[in-house]
Amino acid sequence: MRRVTVLTAVVAGAVIGLAGPAQAAGLDPQTRRNALTAMEGEAYAHASYLAYAQEAERTGQDGIAPLFRETAETERYDHFAAEAELIDFVHGNQANLRDSIAGEEHEATVVYPSFAEQARLDDCPEAADLFTELAGDEAKHAARFRVALEALLNPGSGIVVPVGEVVPPVPIVRSTPACSGRTEDNLEAALRGEAFANAKYTLYAEHARATGQRRLARLWDNTAGQELGEHFAETAILAGLVGSDADNLRTSIAGEEYEATTMYPSFSRQAAAADDDRAAALFAEIAHDEADHASAFLRALVDLSLGGSGGEEAKKGGRQPTSPKA
Repeated sequence: MRRVTVLTAVVAGAVIGLAGPAQAAGLDPQTRRNALTAMEGEAYAHASYLAYAQEAERTGQDGIAPLFRETAETERYDHFAAEAELIDFVHGNQANLRDSIAGEEHEATVVYPSFAEQARLDDCPEAADLFTELAGDEAKHAARFRVALEALLNPGSGIVVPVGEVVPPVPIVRSTPACSGRTEDNLEAALRGEAFANAKYTLYAEHARATGQRRLARLWDNTAGQELGEHFAETAILAGLVGSDADNLRTSIAGEEYEATTMYPSFSRQAAAADDDRAAALFAEIAHDEADHASAFLRALVDLSLGGSGGEEAKKGGRQPTSPKA
């Protein structure tokens, strides 16, 4: 995972709404904030590693591609999910819809319009057009979520929960940053926001299915798919997220080492001091996982430099995800 700069973290928080649902009972507020920060990083790593896997597949690196994909699944279906459970992130369907509506409306009316204006000031019309497009899409998402909430609040009204649409994914190709200045930071914030929305909506969809709301689950699944497959992908191309396979591995190593040696250990110590023993243990366990990921990526980088393709490194990436989806 890439280390989050202070500026990017602040802007990304505005996009993804790190305030989140109500605080988990008995959990120290700082522990909860740390868990949300960690979830944002895990969601971003999940999306980024899937993008890096596409590049590895395109270049024929058949050992590195599955390493990225399996690590991405661990980040999302193990780490992100465990941290969400820790803080009771997922609530009832109605509360989850209200959270979704608020987030989408904020992006549609505040975040992305301001990003588009800044892109015009930075003379980056491609980003201005993209941010305008994203604002329009998020407004559509908010409207669908409002209809879904109305259907749940008035079950005898005849209102049908919409399911959205399946949007074909956009291939993420290797690129260089298209913009500079604040727009470059805003593209990074958008990447994190879209990655977080994808992971969050996937959790909401799982809860909807478990409670018998199949159409609502499809709505969240389809929205999550667009957030990742189109929004994240188009933003990634402009942001220059994907480089060479070697560069992608180096970026991944740096991020995983930071989390393994700095971020998660500090989160674990803080949780232990607050007597949040379960959180302390989880953060410590994930720190070890991230160290394993960094080691696997390093071995793959060495193998790549020697003319290989990553070998069997996909099988050495630490604790595997527990979700059946993985």
